[in-house]
Amino acid sequence: MKFKSPKPPESVIQLAPMIDIVFLLLIFFLVTWQFSRSEQDSKVKVPTSSQGKEETRAISEINVNIRQTGELVINGEILTEQELLTKLRAIVEVYQNQPVRLRGDGEITYQTLMGVIDICQEAGIWNISFATRRPN
Repeated sequence: MKFKSPKPPESVIQLAPMIDIVFLLLIFFLVTWQFSRSEQDSKVKVPTSSQGKEETRAISEINVNIRQTGELVINGEILTEQELLTKLRAIVEVYQNQPVRLRGDGEITYQTLMGVIDICQEAGIWNISFATRRPN
């Protein structure tokens, strides 16, 4: 007597969970991209440098925009020097190695830039970088 061996069931790939994950990743990247773009002040024209690179943003990096008039802008909010110091001190209490990128307008004075660097150092921030762009 011949017995038939049962066939193993065909494996089926479930696409619905994979599609869900892809859409979640897409939404995540769109939201974070929009957030990082909002930190760049359109009134700031950063200076050019032959060694300038495309702006890449470190995780949790704060962009401090310094307008030609000397105004300090973070996330679209204009701050005084004292408000900037208070905000940076509060952040450093939570995250001691906080990176800061200074996006100074090409027309600001050296004294203005040094004032912002002094504020960062007074707040306890040592990881400071400067934004530049490549010449056209």
